[in-house]
This record gives sequence, structure tokens and C-alpha cells, in this order.
Amino acid sequence: MSTRAVNFLHKWISNNVPETVGADIISVAELTQKLFADAKAIGIGSVEIEEETGSVYEVILDVIVHHGLTD
Repeated sequence: MSTRAVNFLHKWISNNVPETVGADIISVAELTQKLFADAKAIGIGSVEIEEETGSVYEVILDVIVHHGLTD
């Protein structure tokens, strides 16, 4: 993964994953779609982001579940 993609992903998650978000399929899917749309708007493709992380959906879910962001 490129440095800019890693930086984007970390910054995006910290700014866009609310502390009150649930770990449900719809919430995580919506966040994933928003992340890819925001990345595309600045010229970062989904492949560039997912090269090292695998599934961005799983990354977001992991952040919610394992970092105390669930209700």
C-alpha cells in the first residue's frame, strides 16, 4: 500500500467513524462506500487502498469492534 493510501485510510477513519456507530452490516458497508468515494475524489483508487489491508470493510469493522467504538 502506498504511503498516501495508508495516511488517507488512517486519517479518514479517525475523522469519519463516529464513536456511536454500530458494528452492523449496513453501517459498516455505508462507511466503506463513503471511504472509497472520498478516496476517489482525491485520486486514490480502491486497489491502492486494499493492496495491503485486504478488505477495507473488515478494517472498519475491526476498528469499531476492537477499539471501543460500539454502543
